[in-house]
Amino acid sequence: MGYRRPVGNRTRLVLLFGGRSAEHDVSCVSARHVAAAAKDRFEVVALGITREGQWRLAQLPDPLPDRLDADGLGVAPAEIFAEPDTVVFPLVHGPMGEDGTIQGLLEVADVPYVGSGVLASAVCMDKSVAKLVCAQHGLPQCRYRTASADADAETVSRDAIAELGLPLFVKPANMGSSVGVSRATTEVETVKALEAAAQYDQTLIIEEAVTGQEIEVSVVGNRDPKASVPGEIVPGADFYDYADKYLTDGAKLLVPAQISEAAAQEAQRLAISAYRALRCEGMARVDFLYEPDGRGMLLSEINTIPGFTPISMYPKLWEASGLSYPQLIETLVDLAVERYERRHQHRRTDR
Repeated sequence: MGYRRPVGNRTRLVLLFGGRSAEHDVSCVSARHVAAAAKDRFEVVALGITREGQWRLAQLPDPLPDRLDADGLGVAPAEIFAEPDTVVFPLVHGPMGEDGTIQGLLEVADVPYVGSGVLASAVCMDKSVAKLVCAQHGLPQCRYRTASADADAETVSRDAIAELGLPLFVKPANMGSSVGVSRATTEVETVKALEAAAQYDQTLIIEEAVTGQEIEVSVVGNRDPKASVPGEIVPGADFYDYADKYLTDGAKLLVPAQISEAAAQEAQRLAISAYRALRCEGMARVDFLYEPDGRGMLLSEINTIPGFTPISMYPKLWEASGLSYPQLIETLVDLAVERYERRHQHRRTDR
């Protein structure tokens, strides 16, 4: 098994989407739009994972619906990955997709795939571990503390407020798309926020609320990553929540961000530094909180499989930087093949 560059034939691009996490629906929308943009350049195959974990070969009707459904003929993924000239594009957000599990499966299957490898995916998915790595590299972050979902919520709440003050943000360590995230302004709200986040993960993060701008930078590349122009999010609610991201047009997405050139360059520099520190490859979206009259750019988190919906910042920022949506997909596929071929140059045995 193994990738062979196609001669005369188009690369077979397997879009892996759906999944068992709370971000299943987001993944289905992302996959639809990648399929639409890639179908003229690649032989597109849609491989869905149901909420129950079943693998399905999904249909790609013409015209495409608003989202792909992880439904269809049951298949063994190994059979799909074994076809020659195949590159996999994982679009499974959240746990059991973005956290190194899918990436490990693809490594074992010996197939090129878009995005970060097992280690970077796992570390970036667990925000508590990612924060430790970034701190070790001296990257600026907001103040935070972690807690176990098994701990007494009232005790955790009191301790967090004493250390970080109010308001606070509470979130599951291993989740994305703002699922399970709450803003708390009182001790009672903090307890409720902890209980809500505990429904999604064993490790919880409590962060100080930073008054500033929400800045995002898209990064693409392997050994020589490049950063897009920064964008800015002006939330339609108290913060940039799930509804703002995927259900309404409440948030304003400003491209480029309304910050100085010096601040934009600093965001790009820090984005690449964080990308390298966490050993990301292929793609990632790096999020910041910006205090213009305070601590400057504060790293918030890194998403190794960012959204690819029409209103997602990752492709929007690259389009504003001169890389169209279809060109971005081609670039990511090329990076997947480059990494695959580079890694196969390393010895895997002592013989």
